[in-house]
Amino acid sequence: MQEQERWRRRMSVTVPAAVVQEEEQRAARQLASRAKLKGFRQGRVPTRVIESRFGTALRKEALDKLIADAYRQALVSEKLSPISEGEIEDVQYAPEQDLVFHVTFDVQPVIEVGRLGGFVVERPEAHVKDEHVQAVLERVREQHGAWRPAEGGRPEDGNLVAVKILRLDGESAEARDYDFVLGQGDAIPEIEAAIKTLEPGSTDEFTITFPADFPDEARRGVSETVRITLTSRSVLELPPVDDDLAKQAGDFESLAHLTAKVREDMHKEAEQRADATVRSRLLDFLLDANPFEVPTSMVDRYVDAFLGDAKDVPRERVEEARRQIRPEAERAVKRILLIDRVAEMRGLSASEAEVDARVEEIAAANGTTPAKVYASMQKARRLESLEREVTEKKVFDFLTEQSEIK
Repeated sequence: MQEQERWRRRMSVTVPAAVVQEEEQRAARQLASRAKLKGFRQGRVPTRVIESRFGTALRKEALDKLIADAYRQALVSEKLSPISEGEIEDVQYAPEQDLVFHVTFDVQPVIEVGRLGGFVVERPEAHVKDEHVQAVLERVREQHGAWRPAEGGRPEDGNLVAVKILRLDGESAEARDYDFVLGQGDAIPEIEAAIKTLEPGSTDEFTITFPADFPDEARRGVSETVRITLTSRSVLELPPVDDDLAKQAGDFESLAHLTAKVREDMHKEAEQRADATVRSRLLDFLLDANPFEVPTSMVDRYVDAFLGDAKDVPRERVEEARRQIRPEAERAVKRILLIDRVAEMRGLSASEAEVDARVEEIAAANGTTPAKVYASMQKARRLESLEREVTEKKVFDFLTEQSEIK
């Protein structure tokens, strides 16, 4: 057994020649019992004929089984539990000779944690400014506004426009209809700039160039001539910020009631962000105080899960993305392993009763029953993540007690 970096192990395995020969003969007998060859009854084909006719296939079948069985037995003998697929290398397989091969795999890292506290962590203030509350109220106002057609005038950012666009350089001679709000990035900048030169009912031709970040790579940097007709423009009329708006927005008796609720929700969000910052900084301190390496296979799986299904993305772009996110992926894996290790050391893993209590909290917050929440989470396979959520909270509560939070 050779210990390599990042919890990589390389194991040499030898299978005696007698065991190899016995497996080859077994494979030949098994094939002979079901083979159909001209001149022989089924199940009566001599093994020497089978070996002569199917020798290559038999050896491959025997080799696959021998390697699988020997690898499994070696893991049991060494009391190892790999966390990655074994990579078979340097296979030496010859008639009447011992079978020798090497297998490389990763094992679960053993994390030594010597320091759990004594850190000083600054917690951001969970402060909500009046202008932030007003910005939310303004968005509520926009949500309850009404679009009114404008008779004339050139459109501006914030106007809803209806346009017909014909690509004069394209194969199709049919104009396409589009409706969108200017200034929100729904069209490329040069198209929006062209529309702002028109008035309702007018048409003009423009040469536009697709930007370097256009989704269709084939059209990036390409110039085209288009004919644009501004069919209409509409202006959003906003209601006054008053008690009526509050009643339209929800179950609020007055504007003061709505404002208080907005401020309360924003304060909760600010508190959550501050707590998240503390947790992140605590973990950074812990990782710096207790450094360790993580298996490459763990990082690879994290990156794969993060990228998701990228089969339609060019390979070079996928590889570039993998390189860019790998450092943070490795940091994330270390954080997960460190939390698990602290939970194990201090007996902080979520109990069944604690998970049930969390389910009841979710049910109460959503006006439903714990049974329905449990069934829904079980169907969505989210019970494991809920259990982890409870465990992480216990771990962070413990870690917070071990350090000074300013």
